[in-house]
Amino acid sequence: QVRLVESGGGSVQAGGSLRLSCAASGFTFSTYCMGWFRQAPGKEREGVATINKYGTIIYAASVKGRFTISKDNARNTLYLQMNSLKPEDTAMYYCAADAGVRGVICRSEYNYWGQGTQVTVSS
Repeated sequence: QVRLVESGGGSVQAGGSLRLSCAASGFTFSTYCMGWFRQAPGKEREGVATINKYGTIIYAASVKGRFTISKDNARNTLYLQMNSLKPEDTAMYYCAADAGVRGVICRSEYNYWGQGTQVTVSS
């Protein structure tokens, strides 16, 4: 079955960096849309960054220029490099996967989700 396991979260001070990883299994990773999402307490879940099977990337405006999404198809792993972190980046971060439209057009709703990893940024 599909399994997504996030790691790399933690507590950092504002301006610091973290790198999240998502180990994927149970599906053909290279053909799927992959994404990072986050949810802060009392707020709705929001998309952070997505990448399709060809490597086309979309970032949320709030993280553009600070975060970098990437994937290693040989390792079935998705990454999120987060630099210049701000207190407002504090949230639970989730990895998600979806077949999309042949892995090229990524939909807003994802089928598979990890358990999440907590990121806390202090001022």
